[in-house]
Amino acid sequence: MASHAFHNSGTLLSPSTKLKSDILDGLASEIIKFKVYPSSADFDDVALALIKQHPCLKEQGSVSGYYGWKISLKYKMANYRTRLRNIDCTELSINAMKEKRGKSQGPNQVKKTRKAEVNYCPDYPVGKTKDSLEEERQALLIEVKKKNSQLIKTKMEKTFSYRRQEILQDMPFITEFGERWPALFSESEVIF
Repeated sequence: MASHAFHNSGTLLSPSTKLKSDILDGLASEIIKFKVYPSSADFDDVALALIKQHPCLKEQGSVSGYYGWKISLKYKMANYRTRLRNIDCTELSINAMKEKRGKSQGPNQVKKTRKAEVNYCPDYPVGKTKDSLEEERQALLIEVKKKNSQLIKTKMEKTFSYRRQEILQDMPFITEFGERWPALFSESEVIF
């Protein structure tokens, strides 16, 4: 209805607080599927796409027409991450408070972790538990003993989150880790 009014008379919609919150919640829930810590440019892209898709939401008096949406989305994402942290999303919990060998420290200074960074800690795949992934690891040990097994790469991909959580939470020595995950130290895993 607001889109028709905009196209007919150029009237911009001034959304209610509830409507704006609902729009931002929807955007945040979609963004979190791709990036937990989006950059400023990512927020620009999302806000611009929102305005292009729904021109009636363009802000009056704003140079870009979407600056307020961008700022509101940044705050909404921060609140969304807090809610996820409170329900024990592993990656967010680790990034919020670092624990090192029994010593609890203050908030972590590096918040924006990415896949290649030290604190990247994805949750277990849907339908998998720590026990089921331990079974995968046991099966992987058997496959490593075979030469030219095609299943090693698949099993390594399936157990990635389990390995990452083991590294970040247990902090094992390299020799212990090498015994538990010998395929990780094979040439095919080191060079990809």
